[in-house]
Amino acid sequence: MRFATIFHLGIKELRGFLRDPMLLILVLYAFTGSIYTSATAMPETLNRAAIAIVDEDGSPLSTRIASAFYPPHFIPPVMIGADEMDTRMDNGLDTFALNIPPHFQRDLIAGRSPEIQLNVDATRMSQAFTGGSYVQAIVAGEVQTYLAGPGPAPEQPVELALRARFNPQLDQSWFGAIHSVINSITMLSIILTGAALIREREHGTIEHLLVMPVTPAEIMISKIWSMGLVVLAASSVAMIVVVQGLLAIPIGGSLFLFMAGVALYLFAATALGIFLATVAGSMPQFGLLLMLVLLPLQVLSGGTTPRESMPEIIQYVMLTAPTSHFVMLAQSILFRGAGLGIVWPQFLALGGIGAVLFTVSLSRFRRSLR
Repeated sequence: MRFATIFHLGIKELRGFLRDPMLLILVLYAFTGSIYTSATAMPETLNRAAIAIVDEDGSPLSTRIASAFYPPHFIPPVMIGADEMDTRMDNGLDTFALNIPPHFQRDLIAGRSPEIQLNVDATRMSQAFTGGSYVQAIVAGEVQTYLAGPGPAPEQPVELALRARFNPQLDQSWFGAIHSVINSITMLSIILTGAALIREREHGTIEHLLVMPVTPAEIMISKIWSMGLVVLAASSVAMIVVVQGLLAIPIGGSLFLFMAGVALYLFAATALGIFLATVAGSMPQFGLLLMLVLLPLQVLSGGTTPRESMPEIIQYVMLTAPTSHFVMLAQSILFRGAGLGIVWPQFLALGGIGAVLFTVSLSRFRRSLR
């Protein structure tokens, strides 16, 4: 194996990448706009939900309840009549519609347990599931405070002291940004190497390489280091400029150690991309095959949903995927400030999985050239 040949073949791949404007735009967006929108535009908590209130009581208590809904969880509530509630819900104008019945305050003071109707538009799933409990807690809190009257609040028999470690503000954008970086690394490492191989096959340049004194291993390694370098450089800039700079997300551990983990993960992911390219016969087939592989890697890796919440068999199966170990490594380093003494099992697993994928991909690549 000649390192000079591998280096020059890799430079050829980098030049081909720089001449492809669509791939350049994809890399630029994946490590800038995609990360920013994932961190800010898709909150998991309730955010600016539309609510309308029908106040048929007009009492101080009903006014107090109506004024308890305010940003950022809700937009300022719209006061409507009872005849407008169903129409607005049908037109999708409101996610929640709260109907306070007549004589609500009087019946409550008299101990009659009046009911407040809450209509929820369940088609807005993320807001409907979490927002219903928010509305119930707000209404119950205002009613309890009103019945308790003025004066100091009664002491609770047990006080819960909440200490949120690794994310004191419970800011979901921290996890959204880091998970988007992981997804972009996974997606682009597979796409760039696979597309580079298929592009050479479609253009006929792979045959030109084979008549030269170049081995399949040298061709494969050149694609791995060149496309891996592109993703490594782009992810480094994204972590420094977008995550730490624009989003102001603090990094708990060593960024250098994380990038070392990225480099090892890229070895496995790029080898997987070459394997998929050897299975697919054309670029459209590669795209279809990519969706079948990429979606499980992203959804079941533990970044979106904790691995402990998945069925046990899925947990064991996903341990064979490099993405699961990379997510554990990234969360440990970036959020918990873990060092090499803690994340070395993930480094070892990534190295082992990468070696297996490289061996299988090289064998498949050699067979595809015959």
